[in-house]
Amino acid sequence: MDQKIVDLYALFSRGMITRREFATRIVKVTGSAAVAATLLGNPKSFADVVPRDDERLYIDDIKYPVESGKMMAYLARPKAEKKYPAVIVIHENRGLNDHIRDVTRRMALEGFLAIAPDALSASGGTPPDEDMARTQMRVLDYPTTVKNFTAAVKYLKTHPQSTGKVGCTGFCWGGAMTNQVAVNAPDLDAAVPYYGRQPEEKDVTKIQAPLMMHYGGTDERINAGIADFEKALKSTNKEYQSFIYDGAGHAFNNDTGTRYDKEAADLAWSRTVAFFKEKLAT
Repeated sequence: MDQKIVDLYALFSRGMITRREFATRIVKVTGSAAVAATLLGNPKSFADVVPRDDERLYIDDIKYPVESGKMMAYLARPKAEKKYPAVIVIHENRGLNDHIRDVTRRMALEGFLAIAPDALSASGGTPPDEDMARTQMRVLDYPTTVKNFTAAVKYLKTHPQSTGKVGCTGFCWGGAMTNQVAVNAPDLDAAVPYYGRQPEEKDVTKIQAPLMMHYGGTDERINAGIADFEKALKSTNKEYQSFIYDGAGHAFNNDTGTRYDKEAADLAWSRTVAFFKEKLAT
């Protein structure tokens, strides 16, 4: 999707322009009132920053082995048949939705073999109804879920089109899960949690991967755990970077939501990609 359209929707969703002004500007960009009407009626279409049929990418729905059976996941990589460093992308508390699939495609276009596991695989996958997805997410067995996401590291380490270097990133619920993958996968090569709940102090010593953490400046609930987490990281000589984005809130990276902050999201993404390219280099 045209970046101008995505930027206009960000302004509209944050209340910075009216519905009428949004529609007027969309018509100027696209030359079509029908496009404006379609977008206003289906805001989820804004998830497709990278088209689902982008010819530069190979995309597939896969399953990988976990202790309890199989985990469903969305896979995207550059189309060329060669080995790529791998990145696990972990969704928010709404499950594996179109936005996270799009983020996975964005990561693939940066030169990675990217997969986004579905925490709701055992119940048949994430339902289209977000309220239902959130309800199902709340009743997951958390220890089993941690094992299922950690198993993605092993899967990508031996994937025929992986270099064997594996990173992990995630958002909100997925940020907390990224921290848990770092705790439970000693062979993980890099972790980038976005505004994720921090692990318990006793578990920090288990982390081997270098970390890059992103936080919204106004996200008081999550930010309350930063000081203790960083103290534990320092005391155990862990490699980490931490960034707080002034004025941004929780979920600032989600460009389909009302809390999207383009400036913070763009900067955090550029830092994330550079970090992965450095840490996952062979």
